[in-house]
Amino acid sequence: MNGPVPPYGRGRHAGSDVLGATGQAGAWYGNRAADVPRTTQLPLGPVPGQSGRGAGLLDRSPSLSGRHSAPSDGDDRTGPLPGGQRSPSPAPGLPPRPPGAWSKLPRRSEGDTAHIDDGGHADTAHIEAVDAPAQAPRATDAHADHDEPWDDEDATGGLDVVGGGRPEERRRRGRRARRAAARDAHDDGSHDEYHDDGHPHDEHHDDPLAAHLTGHADDHGGSRRGTRNGRRRRAPLVNVLVLLVLAGLVAGIVLGGRALIGLVNPEAQDYAGAGTGTVEVRIGGGDTLSDIARTLVDQDVIASAEPFVEAAEADPASMGIQPGVYSLRAQMSGQAALDLLLDPESRLVSRVTVPEGFTLSATLQRVAEATGLPVEEVQAAAADTAALGLPAYANGQLEGFLFPATYDVEPGDTPTDVLRGMVGRFTEVATDLQLEQRAAASGRSVYDVVVVASMIQSETRLDEERANVAQVVYNRLAQGIPLGIDATLAYGLQKNGNDLTVTDLQTDSPYNTRTRAGLPPTPISSPGEASLEAALAPSAGDFLYYVLESEDGRHFFTADYAQFQAARQRCADAGLGCGG
Repeated sequence: MNGPVPPYGRGRHAGSDVLGATGQAGAWYGNRAADVPRTTQLPLGPVPGQSGRGAGLLDRSPSLSGRHSAPSDGDDRTGPLPGGQRSPSPAPGLPPRPPGAWSKLPRRSEGDTAHIDDGGHADTAHIEAVDAPAQAPRATDAHADHDEPWDDEDATGGLDVVGGGRPEERRRRGRRARRAAARDAHDDGSHDEYHDDGHPHDEHHDDPLAAHLTGHADDHGGSRRGTRNGRRRRAPLVNVLVLLVLAGLVAGIVLGGRALIGLVNPEAQDYAGAGTGTVEVRIGGGDTLSDIARTLVDQDVIASAEPFVEAAEADPASMGIQPGVYSLRAQMSGQAALDLLLDPESRLVSRVTVPEGFTLSATLQRVAEATGLPVEEVQAAAADTAALGLPAYANGQLEGFLFPATYDVEPGDTPTDVLRGMVGRFTEVATDLQLEQRAAASGRSVYDVVVVASMIQSETRLDEERANVAQVVYNRLAQGIPLGIDATLAYGLQKNGNDLTVTDLQTDSPYNTRTRAGLPPTPISSPGEASLEAALAPSAGDFLYYVLESEDGRHFFTADYAQFQAARQRCADAGLGCGG
């Protein structure tokens, strides 16, 4: 600011010195050398040469053609009014306006300014056109050497400006124009300062003329055009920087995503070749392909699970991989490991085959021989029947309940494990045959059915004859006739049936069915499924006798004792081993 703030002329808050309701005009404050006393009263009537309006008010007549008003100081730059008239001269009695900064300004085109004689006031409203007619007008002081304060809110000095619109819009547009001028000045290299209220302030802010000149530069496309050019020059660099930042972000996301995927699901690796050395791998019952793959990875047979699983899923035979211990090699490819698992020779098992009709003693000996387990340990395990999982209807008796089949004994299996597996197999078959339900339906106990089945198993080798043997047994039991089955006596004597002598036939033993009626006390062998089924469903008829009649093991069945005697003689004559 250039001096103390006088008590008059403060924009829209003009005091009573400015023309108000009383019609008095304010003092001349533009030219200090020719100040008019504040007590001077200006006439209230119309000024000569001007249509009647209150003194000090701008004429709103449509005759005004320009949007900028300025004083007439001998330099006519107002342009003609409609009808060829010129702007009226200042009111008489007022001193002429000395040359000032306004006279140094270039001439505006017609229509840019309008000189309005306000009936005695030297104040005029100068309205700037910033960039476009829609931009708000800006009112400035008419005198460049005026040291009064610049009103940031309203530059009109309280005057009603032609085309100014509503006061709020004029103030807003005025502030917008000033901010644009200040911004352009800053872009041209001026050093901004800031008032205490936080608004930018530059060296032209205190000088209305400088601000006016800046606005003119904007009107003529000077500094503003340079600023826009500078911005356009900077725009490509900003775009390049933004693209580089975006590219960096995308690259970071991609690399980070790959790293995260690698942690969650490592890239599948696979060894090459058939591997080396020997690795024993145990495959558990119920293991899936993924379970097997994890086992192989844990023992370094394969590098990762995926190649093995892919190879196994492509080969239907992989569904037949059996539980057990396999001899594989270290660091094999997934395909090579699968091939060995499908090779029966790779499985480390001791196979034990228990034929149908084997007694308990013969079965235990076979297990010891096939597995290499000491026979004493196998016999000791058989004595502990409580640990073998026998069904309740077995009455604690192991004979007859070790199901005849082929078993795989793996490394590490104990005798108890082997025998428990055989008992478990019997239980499975009995469940399939509904042994308990069907025995109860026939009025027999499950244990008796197993005993009969064991005798059927020992008496014939042909499955089609088993039901007839069962019929003979049940018919004899029903009539109280001794069964006369030598296989029971041989079991009791621990002999082969073909080795029995006449003296053996007279032995007093619960297993001698020649001399005792009824069933022997225990099963005499391990019956197979066909014998169990025959014991549950004997054939219908009245057969009471049967005798071997051919070398292929076929028997002759009859209900007539005389026919039986004749057939037995034929058997003896053929040397088939038929006794007396």
